[in-house]
Amino acid sequence: PGRTQFKVVIKALSPKEVIRIYTPRPLDRNDGTFLMRYRMYGSVTKGLKIEILYGDQHVAQSPYILKEPVYHEYCDCPEEDPEVWQDMMSCPSQEPQITEDFISFPTIDLQRMLKEIPAKFSPTRGAIVHYTILNNHIYRRSLGKYTDFKMFSDEMLLSLARKVRLPDVEFYLNVGDWPVEHRKANDTPGPVPVISWCGSVDSRDIILPTYDVTHSTLETLRGVTNDLLSIQGNTGPFWENKTEQALFRGRDSREERLHLVKLSKENPELLDAGITGYFFFREKEKELGKAQLMGFFDFFKYKYQVNVDGTVAAYRFPYLLLGDSLVLKQDSQYYEHFYIGLKPWKHYVPVKRNLEDLLEKIKWAKENDEEARKIAKEGQLMARELLQPHRFYCYYYKVLQKYAERQASKPEIRDGMELVPQPDDRDSVCSCHRKKPLREDL
Repeated sequence: PGRTQFKVVIKALSPKEVIRIYTPRPLDRNDGTFLMRYRMYGSVTKGLKIEILYGDQHVAQSPYILKEPVYHEYCDCPEEDPEVWQDMMSCPSQEPQITEDFISFPTIDLQRMLKEIPAKFSPTRGAIVHYTILNNHIYRRSLGKYTDFKMFSDEMLLSLARKVRLPDVEFYLNVGDWPVEHRKANDTPGPVPVISWCGSVDSRDIILPTYDVTHSTLETLRGVTNDLLSIQGNTGPFWENKTEQALFRGRDSREERLHLVKLSKENPELLDAGITGYFFFREKEKELGKAQLMGFFDFFKYKYQVNVDGTVAAYRFPYLLLGDSLVLKQDSQYYEHFYIGLKPWKHYVPVKRNLEDLLEKIKWAKENDEEARKIAKEGQLMARELLQPHRFYCYYYKVLQKYAERQASKPEIRDGMELVPQPDDRDSVCSCHRKKPLREDL
């Protein structure tokens, strides 16, 4: 108890191959399951052997043998056949949000977009990045001065291109907070397909996983401690030992968050809410006070988590679901790519937009502990399923694939575009051993 006795040993299958592999302790998810992570600093051509030992005994069907070549993250060695890759990654055949997003766009007119998007969006929003992927190389130009977040999309597209050959595609990505295309399918002219990280009920943007969960996935074991995997091994005390209060900490990015603090002052036995930074409502700091920053893992010392929108959807929602607490989610016009797979009262408890029923929902949870715990568990299990790293790669690929199928003309490298280079790989050996297609031009 308190410390797992499991030991995981990962090494190259061939004794002739020696590579460095970082293997931290397994993450105990407190429900009889463990998460094992590893990071390779080199590639192997013959395969890997993964041993899971409890004391000296092999457990959980150990050892696992991966017989194919296994490449480290920065090895630029894409699978040429996307079908093979999707099969290998166990990608789902359908993603309902992608299907829904493309209903408005049976064909995609690149010429119209070239004329319209730079003029319509970039002077006002200034957060649009124009990408072309051609022959598995990524090119881009920034439209506007608020495009720094392109580092996240660059990083994911490069990572994806190292793993699978991408379709030739040309698109505009909105790297700002808000979805931008509000015209309906039957308007004249109709909407144009802008790709964004957040959707809303009154917009037509095509949604990708947010920069936050994308970065979290890419950064696992590389420097970020609060990622979607580490959170699962740090879910606080067991349910029965958690503090029976609802918790909120966050910036003042929406008025309802200020309202939360007032509710908390009036009902401290039910709710502990605090603003950690004032930016939008600085004049309120004196009245409401400023709360200390809190480590994210400490959130899960509390039984109930309040999820209230920030400027758009609160990007902490996936992390809260993966914890071992009940999420009380504010009703919202905004959504991320995976919300479509969640149901209120099954995976979380819904709360009205103006929070008028929040206190009664917290009371309900306290009085119906077993049911509250069941909803928390269902939400956690669904989030574990939907937020696995491979699902993000599959999702990005499917959006690009669906988009490419609908393009009415060939993508081109436009004036002002620059190549986004793959990172240098001097630290680790990387030679490709995938089977090459018979013809070079495949």
